[in-house]
Formats: sequence, structure tokens, C-alpha cells
Amino acid sequence: MATKESIQKTRKRIRSKVKGTSECPRLAIFRSNSHIYALIDDVTGNTLISCSTLDKEVKGMITSGNTCEASTLVGEVIAKRSIQNKIDRVNFDRGGRLYHGRIKALADAARKEGLNF
Repeated sequence: MATKESIQKTRKRIRSKVKGTSECPRLAIFRSNSHIYALIDDVTGNTLISCSTLDKEVKGMITSGNTCEASTLVGEVIAKRSIQNKIDRVNFDRGGRLYHGRIKALADAARKEGLNF
């Protein structure tokens, strides 16, 4: 079981290696116990595109924000929004969490919709 300290340590290590540029921004994932959030950040620190289980578009289609189905919807929506804004390649930042479960569901759905990382 990952503790809060180990997740923060892993997050710091990942962020030192995964950098976003204007051509290939960083897709940062934050997962809480209740919801999942996906943000695309640029080097300038501006959020280009965001999506979460709290968005009106996603919230109406899910019953709970902490399921793989909800993560899949968030991944599809973030991919559609990024492709509409002419972003087709991103660097994936899993936020210190294991590439498993909800994180993997979001990534697979984004790849399926055409986002490359």
C-alpha cells in the first residue's frame, strides 16, 4: 500500500523527468478517493484543457466518480477536447500513482480516442 509520503516522493521524481512543452504538453492526472481529474499543463503554468468527474458533461452520465467507468469517460472527454484544440501528443504524468485501475482506464480511453503519449 502506497503511503502519502511515498506518493509525494514518486510524484517529485516523475515531475523532474516528465516535462511539458508547447508542442507536447503534460497530461497530469490527479486521483482522489471520490473523483479523478485530468489537466493538460503547459511550461508556462497555464492550464490548457481540463476535465474531471465533476464536469457537467461527465457527471450526468455516471453514478459515482470513483469507478473505472467514470475514468474512461474522463479520458474520452479530455482526448476529444485536446484534439479539438489541435493537441494530439502529450506527455503522460500519472501523478505518483501506479499505472493501474482508474489511471490505466483513463489512459486507455484517451489513447482510443486518438491522443498519443
